[in-house]
Amino acid sequence: MLERMEGAENALACLHDEDYDVPFNTQSLNADGLVFMGGRQQELLNGEWNFCVDLLDTGLRQKWHTLQPEAPEDRSEPYDYDPYLGETVPVPSCWSMLKEKWYFFEGSAWYTRAVDFDGLGADERLFLRVGAAQYDCKVFLNGAFLGNHYGGSTPFNVELSEYIKTGRNWLMLVVNNTRTRDRVPMRNTDWFNYGGIYRDVSLIRTPKTFIKDLYVALVGDDSYSKIAIDVEVDGETSQPVQVAIAELGLTCAIPLERDGRGSVIIEARPELWSPESPRLYDVEATVGADRVRDRIGFRQIKQIGEQLYLNGESLFLRGISVHEDDEVHGKVLLDSDLERRFRHAKELNCNFMRFAHYPHDERAAKMADELGFLLWEEIPVYWAIDFANPATLKDAQNQLRELIRRDRNRASVIIWSVGNENPDTDERLAFMRALVETANSMDPTRLTSAACLVNHAKNRIEDRLAQYINVIGINEYYGWYDENFDDLIEFLDNSDPGKPVVISETGADGYIGEGKLESGFFSEAYMAEVYKKQIATLREREFVKGISPWILYDFRVERRQNMYQRGWNRKGLIASDKETKKQAFHLLSAFYGELKGKA
Repeated sequence: MLERMEGAENALACLHDEDYDVPFNTQSLNADGLVFMGGRQQELLNGEWNFCVDLLDTGLRQKWHTLQPEAPEDRSEPYDYDPYLGETVPVPSCWSMLKEKWYFFEGSAWYTRAVDFDGLGADERLFLRVGAAQYDCKVFLNGAFLGNHYGGSTPFNVELSEYIKTGRNWLMLVVNNTRTRDRVPMRNTDWFNYGGIYRDVSLIRTPKTFIKDLYVALVGDDSYSKIAIDVEVDGETSQPVQVAIAELGLTCAIPLERDGRGSVIIEARPELWSPESPRLYDVEATVGADRVRDRIGFRQIKQIGEQLYLNGESLFLRGISVHEDDEVHGKVLLDSDLERRFRHAKELNCNFMRFAHYPHDERAAKMADELGFLLWEEIPVYWAIDFANPATLKDAQNQLRELIRRDRNRASVIIWSVGNENPDTDERLAFMRALVETANSMDPTRLTSAACLVNHAKNRIEDRLAQYINVIGINEYYGWYDENFDDLIEFLDNSDPGKPVVISETGADGYIGEGKLESGFFSEAYMAEVYKKQIATLREREFVKGISPWILYDFRVERRQNMYQRGWNRKGLIASDKETKKQAFHLLSAFYGELKGKA
């Protein structure tokens, strides 16, 4: 009887409590809690999970995480959702792609699964790792709330050591993909808002004292003879961290400060990494019982005036922009899809890719390291972010820190981009400067950039942010939208940026399906003509040091709904089947092949 009274009171209270989310919005799962993953064994929790969409957040209001796994006939009250029985979905996946009724769903969804655990050793700790969940992910284990994470494209960890028990455990993840004004990105974007847990979920065991971070990079002058190594250890130890690069014959012991951090600069002469020779070295670090490894390339990227240099050689970025999107799987990235992406980039004669507009799967940067592609990586500070809101800046900085922590050992990554097409206001300038400072403080070995704005009244590059970044990204669509192509020549002649410019976007839609046009807007022929004119014009401008046209594949987006787009951006050089190449693909490939031959 008492249980029923308490249940009734809880049900009544939940109807009137609009602060129900406050206890579950600590944002405590962030960059500070990331565990270095190189060489660690993972127990994947992928597979079928119980699932329920929850548009009104009834689950948080009624505290579904406290429900017990009882047989239906033994329960003292009915459940509005049964976390332990019922509908299941695969993890990883995007719910938008699983059922038509979930295609445009924005809101919370509950994921539940059993975790049968054989116990922790006396010198062990246990962490959950979520590769990515779109966008706010709340974590519960055996009814206890462990924290939540903001950011739809970066990984996070949560320690389970104190909450896991030997035998059966119940793990719940509540994922919410609602677009709001204070989030990064905010409500209005130009890519599809998938929802769900769309990258791997796993368990990681570590010793009680373990290596939390390892950062290795080439530093110093043009002698290329110094390697900096930074380590961070979680847990008590009086031992130094031992680091070895066997192929270079290097070993060193790094003593730790009281905060568990240590650093050293050692003399070395590694073979330099480049797209032509993507040389990688195995780096191993140990402390006590913990050992981690990574494959790391050593190279130097510099900006001097309007020039870019890789290992002292002048550099032109022959690029293409890429979204993480698939006709069938949404944001879930299969190995075969990743391999195809790089194969097509190679066919284009690219040495560079822009991963837009959010952090892509970490496997992509690792593959770029192995294959020799340079990367621009970015966070989704996109269009009209709430730049005056400190909470929004906190979110953006955390996503940037998580991206840098995850990928700063990747030689392929040469640019951290902090934004795309944002209005030039005082609030935006302060916001973006703070992000640039974050990137520079965490990783001074790479360049910073943003897709800056064009002053259309003066038809020239003019953005106050340009003085604080290394590379000026420019998204220009002369010949498309409302711009006359002839204005591109005037735009370039009017501009005197004093820094290298990468044309971070350019292009046109070309629809090649049923009902296609033979000429005019949205025809393949018009798209090809835009590429011809862009190539002829941009190749003559000295300060243009790279191009990454928009985009490799057609991709899904809600806001484009005319008879040729039908929910897709058709600017892909390859159609949404990721096989059918448009005329512009071959034009760009030939142009890049010419440049490659002159390099």
